[in-house]
Amino acid sequence: MQDAQQYIEKGAASTIVDEVTTGNTASSCGSGQIDVYATPFMIAAMERAAVSAVDHQLPDGWITVGISVDIQHLAATPVGGEVEVLARLTEVDGKRLVFAVRAEDNEEEVGRGTHQRYCVHRESFVRQVEDKVCRRGEN
Repeated sequence: MQDAQQYIEKGAASTIVDEVTTGNTASSCGSGQIDVYATPFMIAAMERAAVSAVDHQLPDGWITVGISVDIQHLAATPVGGEVEVLARLTEVDGKRLVFAVRAEDNEEEVGRGTHQRYCVHRESFVRQVEDKVCRRGEN
């Protein structure tokens, strides 16, 4: 595949909902000391939404991998809240995909930014990772 645009059009989008539990708070993952939705979990939800928006449109054997995040976490969401996360594809440049991502709870915008993914052939990518593991074993 040279250009993802033959498979995916700008505007592809997906929304997921993440419930805030004690397991995805800042205090639970060490990114803070308060029981509110943690930035790493918000970013992971944004990535999941982006994957959901496009991976099913790629040809067999192709997937996307995350390569960049530029995110602002704007508001705290306490345990028991729900965060709705939207990823919308805004740019296709060869195999590089750019998403606008946004998170909201029922009161306000929680986070926003951009996330980039790259289209890769799954088998080739896994082989590269396995080769890296083998090289580490030789040292």
